[in-house]
Amino acid sequence: MAVIALLSDWIKSQKIKGPQMKDAPTFYRSLEEALDLRRADHSMFTNHKSAWKLGTSIDFCSNDMLSLGTSGEIRRTFLDELTANPNFAMYSGGSRLMDGNYDYIEGVEAEIAAFHGAETALIVGSGYEANTAIYGAVPRPGDAIVYDELVHASTHDGMTHSLAQCRIQFRHNDVDALRDAISSVLDSQPMIVDGSRSILISVESVYSMDGDICPLLEMLEVAKEMCPLGNAVFIVDEAHATGILGPKGAGLVSQLGVEKDIAIRLHTCGKALASTGGNSNLSSGIAAILGSATVRSVIMNFARYVIYTTAPSFPTVAGIRAAYSMMITGNTQKYQDNLQHVVRHFFKSIESNKHWSKASEMGILSIPVIEDWAERDFNAHIVPLKTRQRYNWWLVFHLQLASISAFPIDYPTVPRGQSRIRLMFHAANTEEQVETLASAICSWAAEMIEIEEGAEGAKKMPKAAHQVYALMAANA
Repeated sequence: MAVIALLSDWIKSQKIKGPQMKDAPTFYRSLEEALDLRRADHSMFTNHKSAWKLGTSIDFCSNDMLSLGTSGEIRRTFLDELTANPNFAMYSGGSRLMDGNYDYIEGVEAEIAAFHGAETALIVGSGYEANTAIYGAVPRPGDAIVYDELVHASTHDGMTHSLAQCRIQFRHNDVDALRDAISSVLDSQPMIVDGSRSILISVESVYSMDGDICPLLEMLEVAKEMCPLGNAVFIVDEAHATGILGPKGAGLVSQLGVEKDIAIRLHTCGKALASTGGNSNLSSGIAAILGSATVRSVIMNFARYVIYTTAPSFPTVAGIRAAYSMMITGNTQKYQDNLQHVVRHFFKSIESNKHWSKASEMGILSIPVIEDWAERDFNAHIVPLKTRQRYNWWLVFHLQLASISAFPIDYPTVPRGQSRIRLMFHAANTEEQVETLASAICSWAAEMIEIEEGAEGAKKMPKAAHQVYALMAANA
């Protein structure tokens, strides 16, 4: 069974190795001891092939949210793009500032900018690299960065290279906390008060681990109120909104019609658009930075990544154009709509399960974004599924053995004590698959209710965990 083989490989990868390396060279022993800290929490990252790719499990984990990859839609459009440009080069020839610029990439950037209602777009190698470029190049000495506490790891890495020494975080999606953070900056930075320096406010439209939406309109109002000179500007990471939210998938900013109020936007192509890039949480595939001509010039002159990296080649950019052409023509709208349908069907299915209410009341199951789902116009494709921290892996084992591909998100990707299973829904998921997922979650919860209530004859551990721990013992 593919799932058993996957779990067996994972179990082997989590074995502590340091104690067996007493006679090994110090260099390698030290590295294994560092990895042992991850293994001790069953949180060491390893390469694996998800069972859904083998056709033996249902995909509730990948980033192919519009199912353009699995359906073959993006491949067909990409091949059409190559056919229309038969003399394309396989290489770009250098960085964008040297020999790596060419007409095709400039044309695609212009199309992307027009689609999103931006002045310019700059294609870069990945969403991660885009954020490091933005925050490493744009803030000037004396500027301040105010950021949501849950912004992506790439934003944090970019800020470490920033010239802005004043950086203040605020509570996630909390408008009052943003107000307090801006007030703190104004109290300590007279050059921002007099308008000679700026506050850069960093948020995401859809948050990758929590699946909730930024209250952007309210935040814009606060910024305008507190900085009437107009020197509080927003940087919005739309990585998980691209293709999913807004008119034809143009994103939250376009949905709200505030394109002119946002200084910089980041859109990635390796998630919903499936054009390039992988499913890793730390890599977002090829990306486009949207902003003014001035912002583009600053990034090209001061972002070391852009200056010293070879430009994307024609085949890579053709993949982006294929994805954007599908959005521009409205060909992705049906996938956008169906994705909303399956997410809503999941919420309906799990809430109607006879075990949901009790499991929720007891704290055994929690889905923070399920509240008021029926009243919302938009429900994100990312649904965090939480349980007691000590149960998280037990629920993972149960889902895996039920032929459902869903994986835990642990520290350091999320804060300690905030582990969860991140469910990712796709346009190609069916109602039956969604019902299977809801049923599997609640059947596990029913086991846990019995265990916690201490019913006579009840086991101390759910069935799936028994199976996996027995497998661990056999591989010890």
